[in-house]
Amino acid sequence: MNLEYGANMVSNIITTLLPILGDIVDRFFPDKTEAAKVKAEMEFKLLETVNTINLGQIEINKQEAQHRSIYVAGWRPFIGWACAAGFMWAFLGKPIVSWIIAIYDPTLVLPELDIDGLLEMTFGMLGLAGLRSWEKSRGLIK
Repeated sequence: MNLEYGANMVSNIITTLLPILGDIVDRFFPDKTEAAKVKAEMEFKLLETVNTINLGQIEINKQEAQHRSIYVAGWRPFIGWACAAGFMWAFLGKPIVSWIIAIYDPTLVLPELDIDGLLEMTFGMLGLAGLRSWEKSRGLIK
Protein backbone atom coordinates (compact mmCIF):
# COMPACT_ATOMS: atom_id res chain seq x y z
CA MET A 1 0.00 0.00 0.00
CA ASN A 2 1.48 3.37 -0.95
CA LEU A 3 1.49 6.19 1.55
CA GLU A 4 -0.79 8.42 -0.53
CA TYR A 5 -3.54 5.80 -0.44
CA GLY A 6 -2.81 5.26 3.26
CA ALA A 7 -3.19 8.96 4.04
CA ASN A 8 -6.51 9.10 2.19
CA MET A 9 -7.70 6.02 4.01
CA VAL A 10 -6.65 7.42 7.39
CA SER A 11 -8.33 10.77 6.59
CA ASN A 12 -11.57 8.95 5.75
CA ILE A 13 -11.35 6.91 8.93
CA ILE A 14 -10.72 10.06 11.01
CA THR A 15 -13.69 11.84 9.44
CA THR A 16 -15.90 8.85 10.22
CA LEU A 17 -14.58 8.16 13.71
CA LEU A 18 -14.34 11.67 15.19
CA PRO A 19 -18.09 12.04 15.90
CA ILE A 20 -18.23 8.54 17.36
CA LEU A 21 -15.14 9.10 19.50
CA GLY A 22 -16.55 12.47 20.56
CA ASP A 23 -19.70 10.75 21.86
CA ILE A 24 -17.59 8.24 23.78
CA VAL A 25 -15.47 11.03 25.30
CA ASP A 26 -18.66 12.86 26.33
CA ARG A 27 -19.83 9.75 28.20
CA PHE A 28 -16.53 9.31 30.08
CA PHE A 29 -15.97 13.01 30.82
CA PRO A 30 -19.13 14.68 32.08
CA ASP A 31 -17.22 17.98 32.49
CA LYS A 32 -17.64 19.80 29.15
CA THR A 33 -14.32 21.64 29.45
CA GLU A 34 -12.33 18.49 30.08
CA ALA A 35 -14.22 16.61 27.32
CA ALA A 36 -13.42 19.41 24.86
CA LYS A 37 -9.74 19.27 25.91
CA VAL A 38 -9.60 15.48 25.38
CA LYS A 39 -11.37 15.79 22.01
CA ALA A 40 -8.96 18.48 20.85
CA GLU A 41 -5.95 16.40 21.92
CA MET A 42 -7.36 13.30 20.23
CA GLU A 43 -8.02 15.21 17.00
CA PHE A 44 -4.53 16.73 17.13
CA LYS A 45 -2.91 13.29 17.46
CA LEU A 46 -4.98 11.89 14.60
CA LEU A 47 -4.13 14.83 12.33
CA GLU A 48 -0.48 14.56 13.31
CA THR A 49 -0.54 10.95 12.12
CA VAL A 50 -2.04 11.95 8.77
CA ASN A 51 0.57 14.71 8.39
CA THR A 52 3.36 12.24 9.10
CA ILE A 53 2.02 9.93 6.41
CA ASN A 54 1.72 12.85 3.96
CA LEU A 55 5.29 14.00 4.65
CA GLY A 56 6.51 10.47 3.98
CA GLN A 57 4.65 10.46 0.66
CA ILE A 58 6.17 13.83 -0.27
CA GLU A 59 9.66 12.44 0.31
CA ILE A 60 8.87 9.40 -1.82
CA ASN A 61 7.55 11.68 -4.58
CA LYS A 62 10.75 13.77 -4.48
CA GLN A 63 12.91 10.69 -4.80
CA GLU A 64 10.82 9.31 -7.65
CA ALA A 65 10.89 12.62 -9.55
CA GLN A 66 14.70 12.80 -9.34
CA HIS A 67 15.26 9.21 -10.43
CA ARG A 68 17.09 8.68 -13.74
CA SER A 69 14.94 5.77 -14.86
CA ILE A 70 11.87 6.58 -16.96
CA TYR A 71 10.08 3.69 -15.24
CA VAL A 72 10.36 5.43 -11.88
CA ALA A 73 10.23 9.15 -12.72
CA GLY A 74 7.95 8.83 -15.74
CA TRP A 75 4.90 7.16 -14.28
CA ARG A 76 3.18 10.41 -13.22
CA PRO A 77 3.50 12.06 -16.65
CA PHE A 78 2.34 8.78 -18.21
CA ILE A 79 -0.80 8.81 -16.05
CA GLY A 80 -1.40 12.45 -17.05
CA TRP A 81 -1.10 11.65 -20.75
CA ALA A 82 -3.29 8.57 -20.32
CA CYS A 83 -5.98 10.74 -18.69
CA ALA A 84 -5.67 13.30 -21.50
CA ALA A 85 -6.00 10.54 -24.12
CA GLY A 86 -9.04 9.12 -22.30
CA PHE A 87 -10.76 12.51 -22.23
CA MET A 88 -9.88 13.11 -25.86
CA TRP A 89 -11.47 9.79 -26.81
CA ALA A 90 -14.54 10.26 -24.60
CA PHE A 91 -15.34 13.83 -25.63
CA LEU A 92 -13.93 14.13 -29.16
CA GLY A 93 -12.95 10.82 -30.70
CA LYS A 94 -15.91 8.65 -29.82
CA PRO A 95 -18.63 11.16 -30.81
CA ILE A 96 -16.98 11.88 -34.16
CA VAL A 97 -16.19 8.22 -34.90
CA SER A 98 -19.71 7.18 -33.79
CA TRP A 99 -21.21 9.72 -36.18
CA ILE A 100 -19.09 8.40 -39.07
CA ILE A 101 -19.76 4.74 -38.20
CA ALA A 102 -23.52 5.39 -37.96
CA ILE A 103 -23.48 6.16 -41.66
CA TYR A 104 -21.73 2.91 -42.67
CA ASP A 105 -22.51 0.32 -39.96
CA PRO A 106 -25.08 1.38 -37.33
CA THR A 107 -24.76 -1.98 -35.53
CA LEU A 108 -21.13 -1.38 -34.53
CA VAL A 109 -20.77 -0.34 -30.88
CA LEU A 110 -17.70 1.56 -29.71
CA PRO A 111 -16.14 0.92 -26.30
CA GLU A 112 -17.18 3.03 -23.31
CA LEU A 113 -14.64 4.47 -20.90
CA ASP A 114 -15.19 4.64 -17.15
CA ILE A 115 -15.35 8.42 -17.02
CA ASP A 116 -15.91 8.44 -13.24
CA GLY A 117 -12.61 6.69 -12.60
CA LEU A 118 -10.87 8.89 -15.16
CA LEU A 119 -12.27 12.05 -13.55
CA GLU A 120 -11.28 10.92 -10.07
CA MET A 121 -7.73 10.18 -11.15
CA THR A 122 -7.40 13.42 -13.11
CA PHE A 123 -8.83 15.61 -10.34
CA GLY A 124 -6.47 13.96 -7.89
CA MET A 125 -3.52 14.74 -10.11
CA LEU A 126 -4.71 18.28 -10.83
CA GLY A 127 -5.26 18.88 -7.14
CA LEU A 128 -1.66 18.01 -6.45
CA ALA A 129 -0.54 20.10 -9.41
CA GLY A 130 -2.67 23.00 -8.17
CA LEU A 131 -1.04 22.83 -4.75
CA ARG A 132 2.39 22.83 -6.36
CA SER A 133 1.47 25.85 -8.51
CA TRP A 134 0.23 27.67 -5.41
CA GLU A 135 3.49 26.87 -3.59
CA LYS A 136 5.50 28.12 -6.58
CA SER A 137 3.48 31.36 -6.76
CA ARG A 138 4.25 32.03 -3.09
CA GLY A 139 7.97 31.33 -3.60
CA LEU A 140 7.88 28.36 -1.23
CA ILE A 141 9.56 26.03 -3.73
CA LYS A 142 11.56 26.36 -6.94
